[in-house]
Amino acid sequence: MKKWLKRIGFTFLVFIIGIIACNTYVELISNGKTFNKVAEIPSNKVGLLLGTGKYLKNGKVNLFYSYRINATVKLYKSGKIKYILVSGDNGSKTYDEPTTFKEDLIAAGIPENKIILDYAGFRTLDSVVRSKEIFQQENITIISQQFHNERAIAIANAKGINAVGFNAKNVGGRSGFKIKVREVLARVAMCIDLVIGKQPKFLGEKITIK
Repeated sequence: MKKWLKRIGFTFLVFIIGIIACNTYVELISNGKTFNKVAEIPSNKVGLLLGTGKYLKNGKVNLFYSYRINATVKLYKSGKIKYILVSGDNGSKTYDEPTTFKEDLIAAGIPENKIILDYAGFRTLDSVVRSKEIFQQENITIISQQFHNERAIAIANAKGINAVGFNAKNVGGRSGFKIKVREVLARVAMCIDLVIGKQPKFLGEKITIK
């Protein structure tokens, strides 16, 4: 019994150290690279909008989604980006994040020809890596909430991509707390992916954004 308790205790300690190390890594790499104000963020040709579902399980609109739309429109209309690369999950016929984002961006006044869709952004790593390997961007502006931008920037840095992040408004309350807890684990998973050289689920032919 004592041996098992020691093993459990050791495993828990390693897990806690891993959480601290991965979070510290993300914070250090992304420091000074996320922005809340349009006037302060550098310009880039392409803004990488990271996907999420529009609706919650209870049928209400997902505020993370709405705030990302608002941030993207603000960034585009301020001339800080020229194109929007929407990268999200399109894993089934009934679930299509990129197209949903496109429809709402067009409704908000973004020209259709300025929106490019990446249907294979199943994970943040996939979205970031594909922005370079498929869409040939080595300098990008990532658009999501700050905690998400920080992790995406850490991935970009590891993959030789010069990235900054424009922070969409965060979500508080119960939903925000759940996301923050999940983000802790996501950063650990990210570190593991980078160490083992995890690749996107799909790559494919290169696409030029003109």
